[in-house]
Amino acid sequence: MYEFNGLGLHLGNLPRLSSAVTRSISAENPTGAKGKGGLATEGTGAVAARALGRGWKVSPSIDLKGSNAVVLADIDGPGAIQHIWVTVHPKFWRRLVLRCYWDGEETPSVETPLGDFFCNGWCRRCNVNSLAVAVNPAGGFNSYWEMPFRRHARIAVENLSPDEIPGFFYQIDYTLTDVPADHAYFHAQWRRSNPLPYMQVHTLLDGVRGYGHYIGTYLAWGAHNTGWWGEGEIKFYIDGDTAWPTICGTGTEDYFGGAWAFENPEAEGAYGVYSTPFLGLPQVIEPKGYFDNQQRFGMYRWHIMDPIRFQQDLRVTIQALGWRASQEGKPRYLPLQDDIASTAFWYQSEPHVPFPALPDLDSLEVI
Repeated sequence: MYEFNGLGLHLGNLPRLSSAVTRSISAENPTGAKGKGGLATEGTGAVAARALGRGWKVSPSIDLKGSNAVVLADIDGPGAIQHIWVTVHPKFWRRLVLRCYWDGEETPSVETPLGDFFCNGWCRRCNVNSLAVAVNPAGGFNSYWEMPFRRHARIAVENLSPDEIPGFFYQIDYTLTDVPADHAYFHAQWRRSNPLPYMQVHTLLDGVRGYGHYIGTYLAWGAHNTGWWGEGEIKFYIDGDTAWPTICGTGTEDYFGGAWAFENPEAEGAYGVYSTPFLGLPQVIEPKGYFDNQQRFGMYRWHIMDPIRFQQDLRVTIQALGWRASQEGKPRYLPLQDDIASTAFWYQSEPHVPFPALPDLDSLEVI
């Protein structure tokens, strides 16, 4: 009889017993070792716990030194990351880069600014209520993407700022179990066009080689023009497509499951904010003053029920289109030069093609 390995959990198989073991890494147990939690005698909570002693929240978080990377998790497999929780002050969300390495690879399979990985790309708190990512008051980041590994997993965070970042809280929950041969590796890549060159498209992914499936998109979109900005189509070039894609969307709001410019039917001239299990527009930042003079949006689309399969290669792009006034009374599209930052999520077999170099701190930061 097949023994359940503890991966791919859902309500239907939750009662099934498994020989998989559960472990968790945090500042209170940095190795995740069995029976080694809460042993710290020094840490960010040591002063507050000085009258209570060992075991009383002595090390709930860490401080991140400037211009320095810290390994959060160093795990021997086989197994899978099943949940990641993080919180830190919002002003640091684009100064911190999250990286994940599977099975001793030299280049990361995950490389994104921290906030964008959790659908918060604008360094302002935004709640998200989806299956894969949940962000809760006040800035509690949660990821439920399953991340299998066979030999080893390493998760690191780098502080790109020269200044120390205090109060970085984290917990990484994982299982040690066998990983089936047909389980691929989790990947996430960040790119930014700021501004997008005129008549060009924003590329979310290019150069992906291997066998896998695309599972999600997050966009942090800053509009540089007045008026509607989301007429552009998303396109998926699959397995040898060149000039023309196999999958072509019909508009930006359509791809993210909305319609008619995300209009709120109950408030004329306002956007309808929403967050659902698979897609959402959870964040709209409206101009409020002299130093906040452009509209900004955060959108996610998870292909959990409809993954986009590829056998050899994948390229993903999106257009930026608004409307141009016309003297003839016939509207025309206006190619936009907006600020578009994307995080693409997918699974694939290894090895993967190394990602383009991440921009420097000045190019990452929110403007």
